[in-house]
Amino acid sequence: MAHTLLLLFVICGLTSTVGPTVEPDEMLLQPAGEGQLSLDPSEVAAAAVDFGGVARAEPLAVMRPGGAGDVAHLVRAAYRSARWFPVSARGHGHSTNGQALASGGVVVQMSRGRIAPRPMPAYSPSTGEYYVDVWGGDLWVDVLNWTLANGGLAPKSWTDYLYLSVGGTLSNAGVSGQAFHHGPQISNVYELDVVTGKGELTTCSEEQNSELFHGVLGGLGQFGIITRARIALETAPHRVRWIRVLYSDFAAFTRDQELLVSLHGAHRSERFDYVEGFVIVDEGLINNWRSSFFSPKNPVKMSSVHANAGLLYCLEMTKNYDDSAADSIDEVVEALLGQLGYMPASVFTTDLPYVDFLDRVHKAEMRLRAKGLWAVPHPWLNLFVPASRIADFDRGVFRGILGNKSSGPILIYPMNRHKWDDRSSVVTPHEDTFYLVAFLRSALPDSGDPTQSLEHLSRQNKKILEFCDDAGIEIKQYLPDHRSRAEWARHFGPKWGRFLRRKAQFDPKCMLATGQGIVPPPSSSSSSHPLVKNS
Repeated sequence: MAHTLLLLFVICGLTSTVGPTVEPDEMLLQPAGEGQLSLDPSEVAAAAVDFGGVARAEPLAVMRPGGAGDVAHLVRAAYRSARWFPVSARGHGHSTNGQALASGGVVVQMSRGRIAPRPMPAYSPSTGEYYVDVWGGDLWVDVLNWTLANGGLAPKSWTDYLYLSVGGTLSNAGVSGQAFHHGPQISNVYELDVVTGKGELTTCSEEQNSELFHGVLGGLGQFGIITRARIALETAPHRVRWIRVLYSDFAAFTRDQELLVSLHGAHRSERFDYVEGFVIVDEGLINNWRSSFFSPKNPVKMSSVHANAGLLYCLEMTKNYDDSAADSIDEVVEALLGQLGYMPASVFTTDLPYVDFLDRVHKAEMRLRAKGLWAVPHPWLNLFVPASRIADFDRGVFRGILGNKSSGPILIYPMNRHKWDDRSSVVTPHEDTFYLVAFLRSALPDSGDPTQSLEHLSRQNKKILEFCDDAGIEIKQYLPDHRSRAEWARHFGPKWGRFLRRKAQFDPKCMLATGQGIVPPPSSSSSSHPLVKNS
């Protein structure tokens, strides 16, 4: 153990913060970079688990980089070392299936503090749009605050929760209710700096090193660690009209959602800016924390509506506007709502600053933390479901497997496939329109309710997947979790061969993001692994 730690410090040339297991001689090492390699038991323990709370793997050490050079130095040293050990990037630790874990290796803690002063937003004459360069470990909430304070700008595409790292969401896709219009976050990036599995710090874009660029976007951390991203910006609106309407008819609910996302090319006054939906199974904070804002002021009494209608579906929309357009917002929203077939008298609206809407989930997080309901296991299941089979999914899952308990929010909203670049590593259904269905579950082991246990929710997730398989619903998992090479091959489908070629090119020793088990590490030596090529 001590010999391995000494080897790590020597080859990485990093300052060490040591725990009680480190030999005294190791404290004499001279630092060669700005980063720190920590063996502190509390830091190692924190890096051994992610937000999912299910996958666990203890690293040997945690690195806090001082910049991209430290990340490259670490990975290059690992690649050149005769001793194989994994390296994984960790942003805010919000992954759910082990993407940020590195058993017996090094976790690179990307979100620890700010690396350097951020560049100012800039204008690109070639694209006619603004952009900003940010560190891969920056949280989206910090990017938003920076761009708003320096030009009144904001990124175009969001996730519902802003306390996620830029590199983390770009390694998956980054989706929310704006994706029907702007595409996912990976469709709104101009350029990246990436440390490959060989330790090479490489700038890439559609024009430069494009294979790496497209591979890393949605690549689950398999091909490199994102240290810089050039993010597309737009002028931020001042305020948001936030609207919710209810449905008891699933066909009407999905018909209206698909109508609204089909208006992505319309003039801004003729469409909503954000469209999401969710299933209302039961009330309560744990079931509706994701974006709930029903309140005692809500004219719709949810309990009475439930009693009369059974399972409900909520359609959630926003219309952005500036202070100068405040007088006309009522008319614009009424015209858009006039196209929809929701339950009469179920409209609930509120107006709030744009930033408050984007940061809505964080407020619910604080309430959950106060009740001890945040740091619990999260056996999430996120699926892309073809639009042609969403009614079958409703009958089999929402009205079948689920019963009357959800143990967390259930999101459901459509996206347009043409807004996704097929050259990226993300896999989606082949239909033009597909739905994100997200079961954002929280397991509450001390609740006394067996239906809220981790075991029950995990079994229910398995039943949902088995139902889709038996019914021939060709789903794809978002934030995927598979247990075997055959399952991963099926997940990637026609992209599997390209995935393996990219892995061999950019991470030939299979050291990066090993926690998901997509490509196994070498059994004895790196030369025995089928992906390894001399370089």
